[in-house]
Amino acid sequence: MPRFKQSDRDQGVMIPINYEKQIIPGTFEHAIDYIVENKINTEALEANYKNDETGASAYSPKTLLKIVLFAYSRGIISSRKIEQACRENTVFMALSCGHAPDFTTIAGFIRLLKDEIKIIFRDVLLICGELDLLGGTEFALDGCKMSSNASKEWSGTFANLRKKKEKLEETVTYLLKKHRETDRKDGAKDGRETERRKKQIEMIEKKAAKIEKFLSENKPKPKSRRGERQSNITDNESAKMKTSHGVIQGYNGMVISDSKNQVIIEAEAFGSGQEQELLKPMIEGAKQNAEAIGLGEGYLDGKTVIADTGSFCEENLEYLSNENIDGYIPDQQFRKRDPRFAQRDRHRPAKKALYTKEDFIYREETNDFICPEGNILEFKLNQTFNNTSGRVYRAKQANCSKCTQRNKCVCSDNTRQRSLYVIEKYFNRNYSEEMKKKIDTSEGRDIYSRRMGIVEPVFGNIRNAKGFNRFTLRTRAKVNIQWVLFCMIHNIEKIIKYGNHEKLSVLVR
Repeated sequence: MPRFKQSDRDQGVMIPINYEKQIIPGTFEHAIDYIVENKINTEALEANYKNDETGASAYSPKTLLKIVLFAYSRGIISSRKIEQACRENTVFMALSCGHAPDFTTIAGFIRLLKDEIKIIFRDVLLICGELDLLGGTEFALDGCKMSSNASKEWSGTFANLRKKKEKLEETVTYLLKKHRETDRKDGAKDGRETERRKKQIEMIEKKAAKIEKFLSENKPKPKSRRGERQSNITDNESAKMKTSHGVIQGYNGMVISDSKNQVIIEAEAFGSGQEQELLKPMIEGAKQNAEAIGLGEGYLDGKTVIADTGSFCEENLEYLSNENIDGYIPDQQFRKRDPRFAQRDRHRPAKKALYTKEDFIYREETNDFICPEGNILEFKLNQTFNNTSGRVYRAKQANCSKCTQRNKCVCSDNTRQRSLYVIEKYFNRNYSEEMKKKIDTSEGRDIYSRRMGIVEPVFGNIRNAKGFNRFTLRTRAKVNIQWVLFCMIHNIEKIIKYGNHEKLSVLVR
């Protein structure tokens, strides 16, 4: 017979653990331990504790911050799992010096960071500046849209939510009617079936009551170009966003990173998928961070800032110009003008070529246009649009509806008639046209192509290496804490990889 090693569960083993030796120099946990202990000011957090004379002793904010940062770096986000790690993992034990705070303490501490997270982020950024990790000449801005702890099924305008509530109430009425009819016909033969129906009705009634409570306690969101913005019953500060993986209910984590080592100089989460309105607050936040760590209020003056097409609009370009920032933001059609992408659609089905303004003939004596099919577009009005003023010409709806070449003239079947807008003058500088010419140069294309190498590694590190693919908290304030914590971890890793450790050990606050 084969022989196996004996197993005795009653045998005791003494395993000596030296907490100091568990934190090895050069590791991420060593960097966290040193930075939190020596470089991060937690006096504001300590002011929240009121147990100077009475009450039980509390866990140090420094200890809790070390635990949370190390847990997030390992992809552990759940407070319960962080508590478990503090009881089972020797590195967590070493960082906490043997303390094992419960999950409510950990979750409460994370919420406590609401007003202090920006200060802690700046403390880490200050170390990056002292170790010469910031190039300070070229920056990239972009966003990462991620799902939040809210269901998009609970989203809609107030009118849509009222219809949903009415539909739920109609369902309850129908189920009650069916329930009574079944009882009269068959009697209460099956108690389990009766109980199941009652639970189903109660669940639907709770959903209807939840919608009613939300509608009574909240107001519709401000309207956008497409109408009222959709609200969300679970987390009304989140928003529906289009991504490459479909529509999600979540937040947009924005960052501005430096080109030298991809260090993040500004990070914030927004409940908006439209990045046009986020460029200005991000730039202002970066300027405030730079001033706070001693780089000066005009740190971004004359510097290059690169952003994606989502930030392209006249207001943003004018803002960058006024702030003396050398911006590079392409429009949606810039690749069509780039000769390097001339063959990009060669494998796609050919799109229909629509008539352009050049295909219409202008008659000065009658002040109208003749379309390629011989119909007339009459002058209708003078119009002001964005930064321009001009004349609007429209064809008759009857002519367009009968035209055999309609599919070459209008983009959609819902378009009733063709119109032309002829620009006569620009009121001020046309920043959009200037940016298009700037991007279309060989230098402009080269600078914009560097955006991906500056900012995309940040998202790759946070989402793939750290496993942070969705926000687990609700409301923008709490989501922003999670996002900034992960961005801090990214910067600490840059300190470990590129920083001078000997210099780090002698830096004094």
